[in-house]
Amino acid sequence: MELAIEHKFSLSVYLWGLICGLVSGIAAAKFQYGWMIGVAMFLVIDKVVMAIIKELPPDIEEERLILRKAFFGWFLFWLYFTMLSYTLMVSFQPQFYSNQSLLYQLTQNGTVMG
Repeated sequence: MELAIEHKFSLSVYLWGLICGLVSGIAAAKFQYGWMIGVAMFLVIDKVVMAIIKELPPDIEEERLILRKAFFGWFLFWLYFTMLSYTLMVSFQPQFYSNQSLLYQLTQNGTVMG
């Protein structure tokens, strides 16, 4: 089954967002501005996409338009995977400020009814 060029373009953008997000989250857990590494990686998205798909979809006339067309798809994947990998790296534990909260009841009693 052959994918259409538009689908290949989208998948390559999402894949690069995933990779940038994982790198950002891991780096942010190690030093304060580590998340900026993933943002800087966005600037080479045109090279990565062209290396994967080899040709452009019809709605993108030239290579420099890739940055504009791919931003929101890349950004959402980058943001999600940055937060996910950062949370896993720092071993996040929720802090309960009220024993009446739903999350506190679920984690302490295993049920909402206390």
